[in-house]
Amino acid sequence: MAGERNRIKAVAPASPAERAGIRPGDKLLSVDGNRIADVLDYMYYAYDAESAFTLERDGEELTVTVEKEPGQDAGLDFEEYLMDGMRSCANNCVFCFVDQMPPGMRESLYFKDDDVRLSFLTGSYLTLTNMGEREVRRVCDLKISPINVSIHTMDPKLRCEMLGNKNAGRGIEILKKFARAGIELNCQIVCCPGLNDGRELDRTMRKLARLAPQVHSCSVIPVGLTKFRQGLYPLKPFDRELARGTVEQVERFGARCLKRHGSRIFFCSDEMYQKAGLPIPEEDFYEGYPQLENGVGMLRLLYSEFEDALERCEGPARGTHATIATGVSAAGTLTELRDLAREKFPEIRVEIVPIVNDFFGHTIDVAGLITGKDLIAQLKGKDLGGRVYITNRMLRDGEGVFLDDVTVEEASRALGVPVIPMENGGEALLRVFLA
Repeated sequence: MAGERNRIKAVAPASPAERAGIRPGDKLLSVDGNRIADVLDYMYYAYDAESAFTLERDGEELTVTVEKEPGQDAGLDFEEYLMDGMRSCANNCVFCFVDQMPPGMRESLYFKDDDVRLSFLTGSYLTLTNMGEREVRRVCDLKISPINVSIHTMDPKLRCEMLGNKNAGRGIEILKKFARAGIELNCQIVCCPGLNDGRELDRTMRKLARLAPQVHSCSVIPVGLTKFRQGLYPLKPFDRELARGTVEQVERFGARCLKRHGSRIFFCSDEMYQKAGLPIPEEDFYEGYPQLENGVGMLRLLYSEFEDALERCEGPARGTHATIATGVSAAGTLTELRDLAREKFPEIRVEIVPIVNDFFGHTIDVAGLITGKDLIAQLKGKDLGGRVYITNRMLRDGEGVFLDDVTVEEASRALGVPVIPMENGGEALLRVFLA
């Protein structure tokens, strides 16, 4: 019998499921005779144009036929999105950001997910260390693709050390098995100086490149270190020289991959370029931005979108005095784009203010990790104009709450002006400049 997690919470009006007579409160037991254990089973077996849904209603079983377009959502919303508990991480990674969080924050910030279903459905990255053979076979049999993998190194012994898990080396074999099954793989390497950089990074890239084209892309990201590392593995941050050498190393190897495979495959994150003091590559370098959500090419895309929007824009700019608060790493880029817009609209009066991360430490300079308390402390008493804009990446998804549980409303009251989350993208940024 299906658990409560298979219980249907809602049925979309006029959906295929509603037309078939499915009701809220029903439990989904199987589709075409296949037991439904979780959302991946549901999505796979309910893909066809016509499927038999077996349900439990009021203690009795019934079967209805759902007719729809192939791949169309049947219109069911379940009590739990995954229809199964979210799987937590079994590792103790030496670079784990969650382990570098201070005590006293909301409980959800300390949860480490490592779930293949979330990788496929939401793009999160997994380490492959908590997958049993049945789950590995299911990914291969159902052709669940793409899968995003935090690989870090292709050396089994080093991977065990870096992930703090004696079974972590097995993940390399799972990665190869997925590649043989034709699963598209996007990988990431959190690069830690003295561990998996330099020659080890070269070895990892060579071994991953042998799995092309199934290994579709791989990002190389500098390790993020907060000031809360007491008792943790002694890691050092990237300095300018080391970051520059890593960028040159990855670009050199990527150029060889481009000749051999038709793709660079390997890309450094924007953060690595910024730490190196190097310009962000041009748009065609990023091959359609396969690692955008991992911070690879985000700034170039912002530039491209902004320049395109500016070229099409007729204005006028209102010249309203306002402030954009952002991370230290992004402040220079936003200033450049504002000055570019001022060439066409000199009346623009938006100031760019970098917020230094006192909460996590000054080595953390991205906008998405700015807290409400730091924002308030560093802006209070300044001439901010009529409003303060922030990126919505500073806030919990779908909610107006910063990492430290300060709300947007509380920040607005403390600063005496509205704090307004901005949409992401170049066109949205230009609208803020012109407002």
